[in-house]
Amino acid sequence: MLRLEKRPNPSQFWQYGTPVVAVLLTMIVGGILFAMLGKDPFAVIRTIFWDPIFGEFAFYLRGQLLVKAGPLILIAIGLALGFRAGIWNIGAEGQYIMGAVIGASVGLAVYPTETRLIYPVMVIAGALGGWLWAMIPAILKTRFNTNEILVSLMLVYVAETILAKAATGFLRNPDGAGFPGSRNFSSYKAASNPELIAGSGLHWGGVAALVTAVLVYILLQRHILGFQIKLAGQAPRAARFHGVNPTRLVVFCMGLSGALAGLAGLFEVTGPAGQISIDFNSGYGFTAIIVAFLGRLNPIGIVFAGLLMALTYVGGEMAATNMGLPSAAIQVFQGMLLFFLLGVDVLSNYRIRMFTGGK
Repeated sequence: MLRLEKRPNPSQFWQYGTPVVAVLLTMIVGGILFAMLGKDPFAVIRTIFWDPIFGEFAFYLRGQLLVKAGPLILIAIGLALGFRAGIWNIGAEGQYIMGAVIGASVGLAVYPTETRLIYPVMVIAGALGGWLWAMIPAILKTRFNTNEILVSLMLVYVAETILAKAATGFLRNPDGAGFPGSRNFSSYKAASNPELIAGSGLHWGGVAALVTAVLVYILLQRHILGFQIKLAGQAPRAARFHGVNPTRLVVFCMGLSGALAGLAGLFEVTGPAGQISIDFNSGYGFTAIIVAFLGRLNPIGIVFAGLLMALTYVGGEMAATNMGLPSAAIQVFQGMLLFFLLGVDVLSNYRIRMFTGGK
């Protein structure tokens, strides 16, 4: 028989090797899944992981990687701060939606005014929208000790209802012949988020993601607040003796993660998405949870994890289009990554031992 035996100290090998093993296991089991669906598993895996970088249309698809990775990295960094402190914000999808809705509302309220001040104000409004939505579970937790996981998750469905109302009601394009959806921001230059370098896919959201990664890394490594965040997650009792205020920590971590998710929503709606629509939310807030853990809750690791997850998005869309794979199979493939990541991560703190009975 096999049993898990706790290690005296966490394994450095498995802490860094877990993401690699998880990706390999995902490829193997995912390949079996694709074979069961009647597809060539090697061709599917090549389409997902190879063709977007080295394939025939790689130049265009590399730009798409940055488009997909930007919001994932931005949201995941905010979530990782809370996860490190033992604060579980699972509702980033709702904060992403509210950032987009509130930021878009500010821009559309002054349409068709053209001034350079509009977009910066929209960015602030987007961050504020995500922050306010995250403050609901934060305040309920600090004042009434509610579970932030459940509250933040339930608020996602409230945000989706508001999104639908915005697309069909108060933000609907008056010149859209009755079709749901807001005005398109690509035709409203003062409120648009175009590519900074033509064909690169890089827009202000990608820049914000990279800058945030560097700043949060410095925060965690060089600032007393970063030390308190790590201490609260690793040793809550020691954190209290050290004078860490749990209420302030919850408000800070929830607020920052909400603001970053709101920013991601604003950059997305004014850039790649182009408008508020009923199906604007694409699951980035939930996928960012996988990215955060795949990057080991480290901002620099999250950048690479975000690019890898973006690869599964872009490559998965290619596989679905060119090979007739159902989109649900690609979603299962992405979910496997988190499953194996969490499963293999057990080996960081435990080793497998043979148990023959007796004492």
